Amino acid sequence: MDEKDTDGMYGWIWRHLPGNAWVRVVISLVLVLAVVFVLFQYVFPWAEPLLPFNDVTVDEGSGATP
Repeated sequence: MDEKDTDGMYGWIWRHLPGNAWVRVVISLVLVLAVVFVLFQYVFPWAEPLLPFNDVTVDEGSGATP
């Protein structure tokens, strides 16, 4: 098998980044930080109301009293 067949998506990204290995590492870190920033600033706040984490099904008055 050829090397291009085995390294997948990340190998494709690595081959298409400009510069030597250190420049590619810095660019990769910047890209990862940008993706994390976009997720936390835009995607997660948009999706939060759609998630069922605040749907509480426990009644306050149905428990035993001490």
